[in-house]
Amino acid sequence: MPGPDLDTRIETYYVRVRGVVQGVGFRHHTVRKAHALGVRGWVANLDDGSVEAIVQGAANQVDLMLEWLRRGPPHARVTDFHSEERYVEKRYERFEQH
Repeated sequence: MPGPDLDTRIETYYVRVRGVVQGVGFRHHTVRKAHALGVRGWVANLDDGSVEAIVQGAANQVDLMLEWLRRGPPHARVTDFHSEERYVEKRYERFEQH
């Protein structure tokens, strides 16, 4: 019996991005990209200058979002990227900027 289709299986990832990621529109561009890909969750600045996010959606879309977050928007300079899958029951309804 085949496993869940990558287009329908819901994944949730926690992401932390460091570098020049605040003051360059990182959160705004992340929300736009998430909406374009159809993923849900949130993105927020942290006091240490990094950005964190929760990304949830179909496996293929989440993979594309994680790939985009590794680079960030044009004016960002990502120097460190960390992501880990989280097993959560919560289902986000949209992608928000905090």
